[in-house]
Amino acid sequence: MMVRNIHSRVIAADAQAVGQLLDTLATDDDRLWPIQQWPAMRFDRPLGVGAIGGHGPIRYTCVKYVPGREVQFRFHRPAGFDGTHGFIVEELDATHTRLTHELIMRTHGRDRFTWPLAWRWLHDAALEDSLDCAETTLVPGATPTSHHSRYVRFLRARIHSDQVRKNKVHR
Repeated sequence: MMVRNIHSRVIAADAQAVGQLLDTLATDDDRLWPIQQWPAMRFDRPLGVGAIGGHGPIRYTCVKYVPGREVQFRFHRPAGFDGTHGFIVEELDATHTRLTHELIMRTHGRDRFTWPLAWRWLHDAALEDSLDCAETTLVPGATPTSHHSRYVRFLRARIHSDQVRKNKVHR
């Protein structure tokens, strides 16, 4: 199954400010990824081409990085995800910037089913939370606009209970 999933938001801030936010990805001062709600994005080295890591069970390698402008990652787990995802900063005018996350992949094997049934819902929620982080960090008075559906809350609770169970087994 071919997947093209795009999340985009126009932020009332200049491109340099949005780009600086992008450059904090996977650092101790990450202000773009919603680490309060989702597993942190971490890499084996600073953000740059060749950095290997991911967030939670999703693993990828950085294949393109233009500081302040764009970052792209290639999936290597789940095994059924064959493609890329990343952020793009696009200046619209002196005071407005579009921040876009684009995922383009082909799913195969069991992930042809797990993507539409679970991963897509979790991905969409995490990306909207990330765009909320960008907007609330850069725009005074901005409030988060994303809300997790009942289904997303169910999936997250299920994942959390599975992680707790695995941690007890490994003690």
